[in-house]
Amino acid sequence: MENIDPLLTAPESAQYLQVSVPTFWRRVADGTVPPAVKIGSLSRWPLSEIKMVIEDAKSQRFHASTTKPLGNIVPVTIEDMGGRND
Repeated sequence: MENIDPLLTAPESAQYLQVSVPTFWRRVADGTVPPAVKIGSLSRWPLSEIKMVIEDAKSQRFHASTTKPLGNIVPVTIEDMGGRND
């Protein structure tokens, strides 16, 4: 049996993302939400793409809060650079 990816309207997509419809359209305009699938004059978003917006936001949240050192960067003090620390 084939998996069908439901298509959502703008209000349905906004509701899924828990934002207002105007905010949803702003996120489409700024690229946070992908452009609609056009069927004639209808604009629809596959549910899987709306879910990916959430997954992308979650992955960015974890990358932004990483506190591990990057690569082999080592903290340097003024003394290490030959300066004085009076």
